Amino acid sequence: MDPFLLVAFAATSAWLLNSQQQRRRIVLLGQQLAPYQIERLMQTLTQGYLRAMGEATPERRQQVLDTLAASEAQLCEQFERFAAGFARLPAEETRVSRLAIGLPFATQLLPAATFDMRELLAVHARGIGATMRNENGLAPRERAFTMTAELLLMQHSCHWFCKSRAVASARVMARHQTPHAQLVKAVSPATRAAYLRLTATA
Repeated sequence: MDPFLLVAFAATSAWLLNSQQQRRRIVLLGQQLAPYQIERLMQTLTQGYLRAMGEATPERRQQVLDTLAASEAQLCEQFERFAAGFARLPAEETRVSRLAIGLPFATQLLPAATFDMRELLAVHARGIGATMRNENGLAPRERAFTMTAELLLMQHSCHWFCKSRAVASARVMARHQTPHAQLVKAVSPATRAAYLRLTATA
């Protein structure tokens, strides 16, 4: 067989296999998220925080933030339940490749270069909850900034699980004009340490 055709066939086969695996992950995550309104609540909060930061006075800023308290509590409770449900999935369905790009069977062929999404979701649940309760005693503006970073990093992790690290980083950059590394720096120290322990490539 012509070497060019052989390479093209191999590349096409790899792309098809990778696409099938990604579709299965998207379906799996969608099924786990279906009972909750996490995405809607996240949008409400991130838009609300942005609006609050645009207020001219601390008093008006706090008024806007106070209106978000119920949504924060609801999102925190729902995400904890989502993470607990996801934790009951089999380990073979929750491994994620640390490689930048998606490759077929990467989690099976390179198990040392993987992490467990169940553990990462637990990290995000703890981070969101601790920030909601303001366990670090942050000022309102800094707390809103940290919570936004916690939510966007969690969203990045979900895209990483479904697609790849590179795709997740491109999406968060396109949607929020924020590099992945900046999100990692902006979350709470506890979240950052646990996140890097799980996901670091080296």
